[in-house]
Amino acid sequence: QGGTSIGTARCKAFRERAGRLQAALNLIKNGIDALVVIGGDGSLTGADMLRAEWRGLVDELVQTGRAVEAECAHLREDLTIVGLVGSIDNDMSLTDITIGAVTSLHRICESLDSLTSTALSHQRAFVIEVMGRHCGWLGLMAGIAVGADAVFLPERPPPLNDAKYGDDWETEMCDVILQSRKMGNRKTLVIVCEGAIDRQLRPVNPDYIRQVLTDRLFLDTRVTTLGHVQRGGTPCAFDRFLATAQGVEAVNAVLESRPGVPAPMIGMSNNKIIRVPLMEAVKMTQEVAEAISKKDFKRAMELRDPDFNAAYDAYIESTQLSRRIQLPENQRLRIGIIHTGAPAGGMNAATCIAARLCLNRGHTPLGIHNGFSGLVKDHVAPLDWQEMGGWQVRGGSELGTNRDHPLPLPGGPDVAPKGEGTRIDLGLIAYHLQKHNIQALLIIGGFEAHTSQLTLTHARTVFPAFCIPMVHLPATVSNNVPGTDYSIGCDTALNAIVDSCDRIKLSANASRNRVFVVEVQGGNCGYV
Repeated sequence: QGGTSIGTARCKAFRERAGRLQAALNLIKNGIDALVVIGGDGSLTGADMLRAEWRGLVDELVQTGRAVEAECAHLREDLTIVGLVGSIDNDMSLTDITIGAVTSLHRICESLDSLTSTALSHQRAFVIEVMGRHCGWLGLMAGIAVGADAVFLPERPPPLNDAKYGDDWETEMCDVILQSRKMGNRKTLVIVCEGAIDRQLRPVNPDYIRQVLTDRLFLDTRVTTLGHVQRGGTPCAFDRFLATAQGVEAVNAVLESRPGVPAPMIGMSNNKIIRVPLMEAVKMTQEVAEAISKKDFKRAMELRDPDFNAAYDAYIESTQLSRRIQLPENQRLRIGIIHTGAPAGGMNAATCIAARLCLNRGHTPLGIHNGFSGLVKDHVAPLDWQEMGGWQVRGGSELGTNRDHPLPLPGGPDVAPKGEGTRIDLGLIAYHLQKHNIQALLIIGGFEAHTSQLTLTHARTVFPAFCIPMVHLPATVSNNVPGTDYSIGCDTALNAIVDSCDRIKLSANASRNRVFVVEVQGGNCGYV
């Protein structure tokens, strides 16, 4: 069940001292001397204000006779406040992610996937408004997930190419979409955050975008506002984990609190639960809005975490074919991309992003179909930009994958690949890498990909063809690859498990004496 079982509200009375005085009285009557506050920057600011005024509020209640000194003597010293950030916008500074943001992103992506079907069948354009008043995280991540043609964010107003377009973002948007249509794209998706603005701080309205696309490109364009659909629904697996882990840390923070120590906010950094000063996080969050109001958009982007900026760059690279950043001829490579092991959700998206970045840099991405056995059968072909349209939302492996594995040399690394796949002779692999002039290799897969790279690396002294850059991108539902916190596909698998268990629980609740034993994947790793 989503939402909040205990209820929530925006309380105007709490903004006044009289309202906070009543709140203090209610806490005293119920013997409460610690509050765990779950909300956004407004809620956390109000809670810290209550903490700062606490002794004065208690003294006033005693002096006016509204509270008896005996019942509040032990509460008079200090009020413990611990903040948890519940915000679908993911707009709080000093934390990588906030409770509810990923679930909201799931709702958006589900809606956009449904709209894509209509857009493709009728060759329509859709302008979709998502939440995000001062933070474009939802719009940006949704744009990456579905391959949107344009996104409008509060922190980074258009146009992207200032030198060419100045403030004329309408022409830039139309040029990008027209180029995509000429390449064969049958749909157009434009995502607009509710707080989107142009460089002069004028709101970017979805209806205005619709009018531009209709008048200039003659596209059948519709506007869809997702609204509060984004706030509802059952929480996804990640938010259940995040809320649980941060909830435990919040209780620990309450038990370890000391008078005079600034109130902490529970956050996450580099996949680890952390505590940071609450008001410092609130102050940095409010600085983003101030920077935007001053048209200091560079500063606004700097105040976002590095992952946000990296995601923005990845979006631009993966959606817009540009020759402005191509490398000189002598620095361009022929880069092979291969899948190996079992399929995992996101392998196609990773392939698409990698190949499109190669194209933008002037490299030649080569798709190696059907793993290492496909390589030695010459199933190798260049990947085209438009060919990969829509790969972001497709499951499985468009290139094809299997458990076929390079045969290690005698005395090679002690690896034991899972499965009964064929062992491919290293000499054949080396020969076909040279035959197709593959100068770098991206291996996308799970533990089989990891052991394949180890095998090829060990054989470099025998086969010079393996003396090329080789990168392993972990992709496995089991999340069992060493050296990384998460693998591509494990979150998709976890959500599939959680969704199935939620349905099974309905049957279990209806039949009181029924027990379900659920088996999930994970031969040597219990993550999922």
